[in-house]
Amino acid sequence: MNVLIIGSGGREHALAHSISKSPLLDQLVVSPGNPGIAEIARCVDCPDEPALFSLIEDACIDLVVIGPEAPLVDGLADR
Repeated sequence: MNVLIIGSGGREHALAHSISKSPLLDQLVVSPGNPGIAEIARCVDCPDEPALFSLIEDACIDLVVIGPEAPLVDGLADR
């Protein structure tokens, strides 16, 4: 399974740490991530939604986890 986590804070780091231990995981990508997360996942900076959607398609992402509240409030989960 290929997983994308959106965010760069402690919550996302904890999620990345837990998800990285799954035997079902093939690839873990975090956008934008941070130096701590980069030790356990591939961090990719996506400056806008089209870049994010391209990443999802190019990396064959199966599951997206949105960490921060702001993208949820902005409706990212509905797109």
